[in-house]
Amino acid sequence: MILSYIQNISTAHVLLLSASKLATQLGKEFGVLQFVGSDKEIGERESVLSEVLRTLRIKTAFSEVCCAKLSQLSEICEKRDVSFLFLQLSDCRSKSIQQLLNACRDLRIPYLLYKDDFQELHLDKVILPVNFLEEEVEKTQFAAAFGRFCGSEIVMLLANDYGSKAGTNAERMQQLFDKFEFKYSFGKGLKDSFGIDKEAVQKAENENAGIVIVTASRDYGLDDVLFGPKEQHLVKKSTKPVLLINPRGDLYTLCD
Repeated sequence: MILSYIQNISTAHVLLLSASKLATQLGKEFGVLQFVGSDKEIGERESVLSEVLRTLRIKTAFSEVCCAKLSQLSEICEKRDVSFLFLQLSDCRSKSIQQLLNACRDLRIPYLLYKDDFQELHLDKVILPVNFLEEEVEKTQFAAAFGRFCGSEIVMLLANDYGSKAGTNAERMQQLFDKFEFKYSFGKGLKDSFGIDKEAVQKAENENAGIVIVTASRDYGLDDVLFGPKEQHLVKKSTKPVLLINPRGDLYTLCD
């Protein structure tokens, strides 16, 4: 299931259209979820949501308004067997972005913070930055799905490092891509592994790509807590949707 978590239904129309279209392309069910602060609000919000979905001609497997906290979002996604999560981003302040990122830290599925001023999602071109971290390879399956089912061109952007680890990751990705028939290209960026994600976001804007796939931070260090992790800054500055993939903590460990 592809799930859309919305905060303000009046400004969520483009998100809902984008998410429901992707669900159709991927052959998935589509659901909508909204949280409220008290049970008294549920009835009115459900009526408004139902009317918006009817007006937009969007069919859902379920649409729910419930009294819950953002911290429960990950648990709800697991119970609903969600495979892809859209999150409405109405407030682009750093604090608001980080609240959504914190709620998604335990997710094992891709998630996308969708700004209210974004255009309807198109996936003609997907930018895939590749750095030296071994968890980068986890992005391959999602990029491949866009290529296979959405007709996306996958543009790999290799970090300009002195070492060979980023190149090895790219080769592993290409091995999977070559098993399927879709268009992908390979190029080297100007930035190293620490700056390639930012360069990819700029490239997406310059080339009007539909999306950038980025690996989220493994752990938050002191700088991340004080100044925000890289994904917070990428989401805040990007004019294109940034798809985030959490590293699998059970597969990777930090070296001493």
